[in-house]
Amino acid sequence: MSELERITARRSELDVLAEELNKRLGEVEAERGELVIAERVLLRLAEHRAEVEAAVAVAPVKAQVAGRAVLLIPHRGEAQDETALPDDYRRILQIVRGGDGPVQVRAVGEELGLDVGLREKLEPLRAKMTKLADRGWLHKRPDGRFAVRR
Repeated sequence: MSELERITARRSELDVLAEELNKRLGEVEAERGELVIAERVLLRLAEHRAEVEAAVAVAPVKAQVAGRAVLLIPHRGEAQDETALPDDYRRILQIVRGGDGPVQVRAVGEELGLDVGLREKLEPLRAKMTKLADRGWLHKRPDGRFAVRR
């Protein structure tokens, strides 16, 4: 093979390689464009989620159940922190946390200033504490006392 033939063959190889590289470069640029769009979408979704979470943290979610307005108490894993709870539920958590161990509903009622001598005054509080336990904020022990979940 002469020098001229070798040069022509090598140039042909390089032309094929350049064509392959140009094709690959086009694919890379197209994918980069798609990633830029995906990044914008994710940033917008993150901003929207932050706005929604901030709104939920400021005001507890209210819903209609059987025609009555009720507060929705979030599950512990769904909420960032206790600020997602209504004020009275946060106060209950503070009282239980401040106890020397598991506390009775009566002790929480006393701390809240309720008339603990009347069962009908404690039952709404017991219902709230049970709801907190059902949602993972408190632990209800078999003896009826409550403790904060760690």
